[in-house]
Amino acid sequence: MCSYIVEKTKVTGSAKGPSGWMRVDTANVYYDHPYHAPLDHALGIDFVCEADGGRERVAVELSRESALELIDRIKAALKSGDTAHATTMEAKGSLVGSEREVASLF
Repeated sequence: MCSYIVEKTKVTGSAKGPSGWMRVDTANVYYDHPYHAPLDHALGIDFVCEADGGRERVAVELSRESALELIDRIKAALKSGDTAHATTMEAKGSLVGSEREVASLF
């Protein structure tokens, strides 16, 4: 049975699709039967630009296990990047208040 449950979030970024790079402003996230992946259920993420009419999209379908591992790797990459950025900014003496707050979270 398909749930048709979609979580939607605003994003800021770019994605590379069949026609090249495109702006993305929305991610539609769902856990349901995949369209293409050979899985019973998959986490799907569709990146679109609703401001441009949402005609193009970049989509992924991941196994549950892959999605959970990806979440962990995203968090690790952000933490490492924030730490490296904060260290670089502190060395330059230009760490502003909001950057200090972010760095203190890790």
